Amino acid sequence: MQTASGRNCNFFGRVPLSRQNSGKKASKYKASSGIKASKPTVLLLGFLLILVGVFGILYNPSGSAGAEASWEVSEAGTLTFPDREEPVFSVQEIEDTYAPENSDTLKLLSFESRGQKTQALLRIPANSSSSPGLVLLPGAGISKEVEQGLAVELSKMGYATLTPDQRNLGSINIDRDFEFFKAGLEPLEYTMVYDALKASDVLAFQPEVDPERLAILGESNGGRLAVLACALNPSLKGVIVISTAGYGTENSDSALANDSEAYRFSRSIDPNTYFETLPPAKFVQIHSFNDTVISHDQALRTFALAREPKAMYNVTEETHGYTASMRPYLEKELALILK
Repeated sequence: MQTASGRNCNFFGRVPLSRQNSGKKASKYKASSGIKASKPTVLLLGFLLILVGVFGILYNPSGSAGAEASWEVSEAGTLTFPDREEPVFSVQEIEDTYAPENSDTLKLLSFESRGQKTQALLRIPANSSSSPGLVLLPGAGISKEVEQGLAVELSKMGYATLTPDQRNLGSINIDRDFEFFKAGLEPLEYTMVYDALKASDVLAFQPEVDPERLAILGESNGGRLAVLACALNPSLKGVIVISTAGYGTENSDSALANDSEAYRFSRSIDPNTYFETLPPAKFVQIHSFNDTVISHDQALRTFALAREPKAMYNVTEETHGYTASMRPYLEKELALILK
């Protein structure tokens, strides 16, 4: 099974935790009572505070887990959320340092999702008043800034893109998420899917974007999240995935099959689970025969499970992620999906 970082693993095997940093400096505290604590007491209190901080970083990296969850998973493993409220966001136009030679408009958006302010880059093609729009989800470890290379290519085709920051930079830990699931708390992957749904809501509210022509595109692990988001948002016309595949939990081993909770959770995060509910949205898969992270065989198994309408295109580069040779297929399918 592929983790977000591309390594093979089984569900609920050991997956390394991503390194986290709270980014906060310890503040000095002065007691108002005038009582001076002894040095050993101060040291002990300091040590306990450090332990609490480390525990919080390891077990609550997204800032969202630990609260009562508002999601449901069916016995078959299908994830659902309650109806979303109207999006709350702010917008600021910024300098386009990623493609200064272009005449695109670039904006920094901040929107609320699951108790967190999420930032995203909105790229609007030049001289466009009502562009079709795409939520663009990077692969694990890729920031919204790095993903602007593909966003620029999409802008040249005439598409606005909203590229959000992904929690934990898109990296996941299946073991830890399963522990949250069993405790009735929201796994990080669920939160990331919800963030993608909120991003689609925010994109639809932008005055330069046509809310009737929206789709979602994801690379690698972002493609997995994109399939779930598209299946859960009927307003999206289609999903395009680049260098991605499902986990294959429909062929679960006996250990997984004998654990109903493990089965439900693993199915709930597997894009292969959602193909029955995805239509009429179109599924498009673009993959390399020589992908260095997710094998072409895995991609073929996922495509075989997808329902019509669907399309698959293959390239030959020995790489993972978007390449220039994929552009004609991307342009063709976007024109069909968002016509």
